Order: sequence, then C-alpha cells, then structure tokens
Amino acid sequence: MKHYDSSDSRTGLLKRLDIPLLVLISFCAGMSVLLLRTMWVQHITDEVDSNDWIVQLISMGLGLAGCVVVASIDYHKLARFWFLYVPVALGLVGLTFTSLGYGREGADDVNWIDFGFIQVQPSEILKLVFLITFSLHISKVTEKLNQPLHLFLLLMHAAIPAGIVAVQGDYGTAIIFASMTIFMLFAAGLSFWYLLGGAALMPLMIWAVWTYAFGEVHRGRIRVLLNPGTDPLGLEYQQDLGIAAVKSGNLFGKGLHSAEYVTVPEMHNDFIFAFIGEAFGFVGAVAVIVVLALICLRIFADSRAAKDTMGKTICMGVFAILFTHDIMNIGMVLKVMPVIGIPLPFFSAGGTAMLSMYLCVGLVISAYSHNKKKYRVFYDAEAAK
Repeated sequence: MKHYDSSDSRTGLLKRLDIPLLVLISFCAGMSVLLLRTMWVQHITDEVDSNDWIVQLISMGLGLAGCVVVASIDYHKLARFWFLYVPVALGLVGLTFTSLGYGREGADDVNWIDFGFIQVQPSEILKLVFLITFSLHISKVTEKLNQPLHLFLLLMHAAIPAGIVAVQGDYGTAIIFASMTIFMLFAAGLSFWYLLGGAALMPLMIWAVWTYAFGEVHRGRIRVLLNPGTDPLGLEYQQDLGIAAVKSGNLFGKGLHSAEYVTVPEMHNDFIFAFIGEAFGFVGAVAVIVVLALICLRIFADSRAAKDTMGKTICMGVFAILFTHDIMNIGMVLKVMPVIGIPLPFFSAGGTAMLSMYLCVGLVISAYSHNKKKYRVFYDAEAAK
C-alpha cells in the first residue's frame, strides 16, 4: 500500500492542467493590463483612469487562481449544485431592472449593477451558469437529443437567458447565448437535418428580429455597413476612427510611448483592438489574432479529450463564446460587423468579464483533466494500489 503524499497530489494536478492554454490566456490578460495602463499614463482617452488597469490586474490574479481551483474540481460535482448558483445568477440579472441597474455611457443596454463600492455585469455570470446547466441538461438527454420534445425543452432552456439579456437591450450577449446553444447541441450529436431546417427558417427569423426586436439605431448600424459613407458623423463615426487608428499603426506600430494617437470612443473596452493595431501595427494585430486563434484551437482540442458528453459540450460552449466574441469584436473594429457591444476576451477592460472568462477556461481544463474516471484531485486511486 502506497502512502498518500500531498506533493504527489499537487504534481498530479499540475500534470493534468492545460499549461499552454493557461499561458496563452494569461499573456492576453497581461497585455490588457499593459494597454490600459498605457492609455492612462499617456492620457490617450479620458475614459480610462488608474482604477481601470488596477482592477484589470486584480481580476487577472483572482481569475487565474479561480481558474486553477475550478480546474481541480470535477465538473460533474460543480454541476450537482446548480440549484445554488442559478437563483443567484438570475437574481443579479433581475437587479438590473431596478434602480441599481445602469448602462454605460453611450450604450443602448442596461446590464450593469452599481453596488456603490463595486460594479458588476450579471450577464457574464449568467453566461458561466448557462454553460454548466445547459451541458448538464444535454448530458441527461443525449440519447433522446434528436427527439422533438427534448430538443424543444433544450431550446426553451437556452431561450430563457437569451431572452432576458435581449430585454435588457444587450443583443450582443443574446447572440453569444445563441452561438453557445448551436455549438453545444451539435457537439452532442444534433442531427444535420435540424441545421437545414434552421437555415430554411433563417430568412423568417431575420425578418422578425429586424421588425420587432431591433430599434432604429440597431437597424441604422447595419445599414451603414451596406452603404458606407452615408453617416460618417453619426453611426459610422466610431468605426471610422477605429479603422483610422489601425491604419495609423502601419507595419510595426507607434509603440506605447507615442506623442500622437488616434483616440477612439471605448478604445479601452469594445474598441481595444484599434489601439492594439495603432500601438503594435499590422504585425502586432496579426500576432494577437494568432494567439486568440490558438486559444480557440486549444479549447477545441480539449473537447476531443473530454471523456463524456457533458465535458465535450462545456468545452464547445467556451469555444463558442471565444470564437464569436473574437470574430464579432474584430469585425466591429474593422467595420465588417455592426457595433453591438461585444468586448474582446481577455483584452477589453472589465473585471467581471475577465473573471468570468478565466472561470470558463477553468471548466474547460476540468473537462480535460478529469478524463480518467479513477482520477481524483487530492487522491490518486491508481497510485494508492
């Protein structure tokens, strides 16, 4: 009989952590802190103060610690306690409809809570909770997934959080929920015929959203993409400045201590990619895109290593979050997507978003590291024999 040794436990955990993935996301988070501090030191925009980069740094540290903790726990155990955190997430979202809820200046949605000493974005927490509960739901009905009744119930499950954030006016996050739903269902084995049926209904759904969900501002943001130059001082202004900032970086950028920067509204948040292009040029912007692509590919690879449907769908849900955020945010800055309030993961300012994404990656690593049924975080059954 082999005696238990806590050092063996820690070594076993480290071996099972996806270290390359942790390094990639922490590189992005570290770059975010550097960029935000540069904006503050260089007085590039009045939207950034000393608190922004400090909050980002603290969130990075807490996020990394939380990621490792979540990764060390079997995701099945986390899912069992859904009845504890689902009411909390829904309750926080509900508070956005009270006097505590507020929207960022210039934004169309009200999806933040101001507690006075801290500001929280509950939709980021809801995203994390949905990831766990939806993967659990799918795992319970995997064999019956393609039966209309069970698929309908799954779609109703997904419609609840998507509908709530849409009522808030946060259509960007609603799109993220829709993307997660699609990727997770197909990862679980949804029939291709449903995809064809959805494609056939797409024109009707687009018409319904355009007519009944979108306001005139949202329609206008799409119209200017189809007819560039029609509203350069209005709805196009921010995107035109974003493109100008990226172009001004040329091949290698202006660096982090230039005397001249193109200031873009929300360049610390949704338009931080514009500052990346301006500071580091075309080479730096492409390098960031490559790193983000590697993160997505790594998560996709981890989904292949997951031992069951729940682990696989968790990984693909996180893949959907990152992939959709990356495409829409960078497309928004380059004026090929409408401005819809989608931040760039691990780069855009926002403590709640940073923590949420680290915890999402923690779930991915949990699915990756617990792919052996006999493995336990603090006890290795094989080694004990």
